[in-house]
Amino acid sequence: MKKKLLIYAHYFYPDVASTGQILTELADGLKDTFDITVICVVPSYSGVVDEKYKSKRIYNEEYNGIKVVRVRVPEFEKGNKISRIKNLLAYFFNSLIATFKIKKQDYIFTISQPPILGGVIGVIGKWIKGGKLIYNIQDFNPEQTMAVGYVKNKPLLNLVMAVDKFSCKVSDKVIVVGRDMQETLKNRFNNKKVPTNSFINNWINENEIYPLKENHPKIISFKEKYNLQDKFVIMYSGNIGLYYDLENIIKVIGNFKDNTDVIFAFVGDGTVKSKIEEYVLSNKLDNVTFIPYQDKADLIYSLNAADVHWVVNAKGIKGVSVPSKLYGVMAVGKPVLGVLDKGSEARLIVEECNCGICVEPGDYEGIKNKITNIIENKEKIKLLGEKGRIYLENNLTKDVSINKYKEEILLTNTR
Repeated sequence: MKKKLLIYAHYFYPDVASTGQILTELADGLKDTFDITVICVVPSYSGVVDEKYKSKRIYNEEYNGIKVVRVRVPEFEKGNKISRIKNLLAYFFNSLIATFKIKKQDYIFTISQPPILGGVIGVIGKWIKGGKLIYNIQDFNPEQTMAVGYVKNKPLLNLVMAVDKFSCKVSDKVIVVGRDMQETLKNRFNNKKVPTNSFINNWINENEIYPLKENHPKIISFKEKYNLQDKFVIMYSGNIGLYYDLENIIKVIGNFKDNTDVIFAFVGDGTVKSKIEEYVLSNKLDNVTFIPYQDKADLIYSLNAADVHWVVNAKGIKGVSVPSKLYGVMAVGKPVLGVLDKGSEARLIVEECNCGICVEPGDYEGIKNKITNIIENKEKIKLLGEKGRIYLENNLTKDVSINKYKEEILLTNTR
């Protein structure tokens, strides 16, 4: 008989959040080993909730043989803190109500989303339903918010740090997504009584995202639709949010506004997008374009449409988070323009396989020089991307990571 595994996913299919996609594929990969129940929000990553999900508190569904319990949340605006907090609290409390309605569990798996609450809900889930708790930290908080100065209230930061450390202590195992993040965990506990932990890379489905020829009809139509044809495309694809220093990087890009054969494409959305658009308009950067999020089925075409991809983190994010967009870039065999701290997981991978060039966050002159170098050595740079795909196939496939999760969950013992 299969062991029961409860996953608190926050976002889950069909939401396009990167953690939602990871957890959807993880649950799908584990369902032959475990009897899985997922608790998540109703589809709402965009901030909008469909009418059919507004009448009840809890919706019981099924996805590929996985029990999915969706909880109602209010709509929100990504740039509005209050509406976001209301949305997250609704997920937290409604998920607890949903937890009472399911059977006892052998394992509880939760992630660090929403920040702090993700860990707490796992702890409470363990108290309510029993089982061993696995806490998967995708981003360390409050370290992430501290790094970009999003919250500066010291007592509040100390409180949330204490809460998340407690979640780590109660967990039977903590799984992080980068080697640098293991160091952060050790530092949290001053190398004393560090919770049992391991590290497993995130992934992208390498059988769904792979290199395509430049003359592929879907790539040609994508380029025509967004006026990218006959241009050297340097692309940023993903969340245009707080933790990537894009407000300053766009100023560096401004130095290249007269390079008419180069175009800088931003694919996605997020809290910082309007600021960047404002800068582009006021400074007449005609070679910068904004493209909406692509459906998951079309991601392969947008990623392949670029010649080079940005993989960036703001200063101070080392050991706190790993930009998951790296795996998509490597999957399509494109070179990386990395703005990443030395010793960070993403930079370690780029340097190990030589699939791109990197510069320190905050080194704007260095970023400018790297872009110049790329433009002057276009063909040579393109060859680096092939090395990323080879490395990914050997070390970072979906099956490799999911099998590691399976082993780590099954090996989890209460201390």
